[in-house]
Amino acid sequence: MHVISPALFDLARRTMAAFRRPSPANRPRRTMLLASAAITVALALPGQPTQAQNWSTERWTGTWGTAPAGPPLPANVQTFTDQTLRLIVHTSIGGNRVRIRVSNEFGTTPLRIGAARIGVRGMGAEVAPGTDRVLTFSGNPSITIPAGAPVLSDPVELNVPALGDLAISLYLPGTVQATTIHNTALQTNYVSLPGDFTASATLPVQRTITNWPFLTEVDVDSAGPAIVAMGDSITDGTRSTVDTNNRWPDWLARRLQTVRDPVLGLNARLGVVNRGISGNRLLSDSPNPLAGRSILERFDRDVLATAGVRYMTLMIGINDIGNSPNENPIPAADLIAGYRQVIARAHAKGIAIFGATLTPFEGAGYYSPQKELVRQAVNNWIRSSDEFDGVIDFDLATRDPARPSRFLPAYDSGDHLHPSDLGYQAMGNAVPLTLFRSLGAAAAVKPAAQK
Repeated sequence: MHVISPALFDLARRTMAAFRRPSPANRPRRTMLLASAAITVALALPGQPTQAQNWSTERWTGTWGTAPAGPPLPANVQTFTDQTLRLIVHTSIGGNRVRIRVSNEFGTTPLRIGAARIGVRGMGAEVAPGTDRVLTFSGNPSITIPAGAPVLSDPVELNVPALGDLAISLYLPGTVQATTIHNTALQTNYVSLPGDFTASATLPVQRTITNWPFLTEVDVDSAGPAIVAMGDSITDGTRSTVDTNNRWPDWLARRLQTVRDPVLGLNARLGVVNRGISGNRLLSDSPNPLAGRSILERFDRDVLATAGVRYMTLMIGINDIGNSPNENPIPAADLIAGYRQVIARAHAKGIAIFGATLTPFEGAGYYSPQKELVRQAVNNWIRSSDEFDGVIDFDLATRDPARPSRFLPAYDSGDHLHPSDLGYQAMGNAVPLTLFRSLGAAAAVKPAAQK
C-alpha cells in the first residue's frame, strides 16, 4: 500500500488552514492556491489502486503442469456447449496462495472463460468443504483469451497440500472446441450438464474425459525452484494406470517430499512439472498434432515460461529414431546436435539440464537392429560427453541384464516400449536427488569454457 509522506500531508493541511476564512478580495487567489495545493498532493499520489502488489517480491513455483498440443484433427475435436469442466490435478509441493495458467495457444478463435474456481478435491468430482475459491483474471470474473495466447489467473489464498489433488472448474459459455489440449492425462476429469456449475461442490456430471483441455499449469507461492521434465510418452506416463499418478515424475515428486538429508541439503520445496507429450520428438513434428511440436520448437513455452524453473530433465529421441527408416535410421549425430541446442538454450537462462538415457525398445513395432545401434550411440554420448549437467540412467535402471536391448520383464507394460507401473517407479527411484542441490542451478551449470 502507498503512504503519503508526513511532510507532504502537513504542507497540504497548513495550506488549507491558511485560506479557510479569506476576505472577499482574495477569494480568486485563494481558489488558485487551493487548486495548486490539491494538484501538488495529487501528483505525489500514485495512480494505481492502494491494493497493488509488489510483484518483485512474489515467488511462484509450478506445482503441477502439462504440455499443450493441438489442434486435434477434425474427427478428434471435443466440443463443449455451455458446460463446466472440472479438471483434477495432482500437486508436487504445497503453498498458501495459488494461481492457474489457461491456454488458447493452439486456438484460432478467442476462448471465453465465463467463470473459474479452484478448491481441494474431495471425492470424485466434488470440492472439499471450505476450500472453494473464486478465480479472477486481471480483476475480472471472466476473460476472453485471444487465439494463440495464454493467461494467468489472479492469485487467491488457499492452503494447497503437497501431493494432493486440486479441482479446477472452468465454465465455457456458448460452443467451444478443445483446440488446445493435453491428450494423455491418465486422469479422470469431468464435464457437466449444461450450465455454470463452477460454484457447485457436487458437479452434475454428463460425461468424463481423460485429457486436460486448456489448463496447463498450477503455481503456488514458494521460495523453491521447479524441475521441468521434458520428454515424450515415457515422461507422459503412457500405459501407466489411470488415476494413480504412476508417471516417473510423480515418483520423483514423492521422493522429494519424503527424503530429508541435511548433509545433501535437499530442498523439499522443489516443484515437479511434467511436460512430456506422447509421441513427441526432438527434431521434427509428428503428423499427429496431439503429439505436440518438437522439443526445439516448444522449449520456450514449456520450459522457460514455467514459474520458478531452475532445473530440467530431458528424455527425448526414441520417436525420432523409431519413426526413421529401418535400414537407414536417423544418425546419432543429428540427435546430439539437437541435444546441444537444448543445452545451450537452457544454460542461457541459468537452468541446469540433466540428460536421461533412452530406455530399451526391442520388440516394439518400430524397432530394428540398426535403430538399436543409434540408441546405444546416443546413450553412450549422454553418459560420457559431460555436456549435460548430470545424467539420469533410465536405460540402466530398466533394462534386462540378460538382454539389455529389452526391458526387464517386470518393467515392461506389454508393448516393449513403455514401462509398467513398476517400471515407472524404478525410473523415479533412479533419479539421483543429489542433482538438485540446495546451492541452486547456478552451481550446476558449467561455464561454456569448461565444456
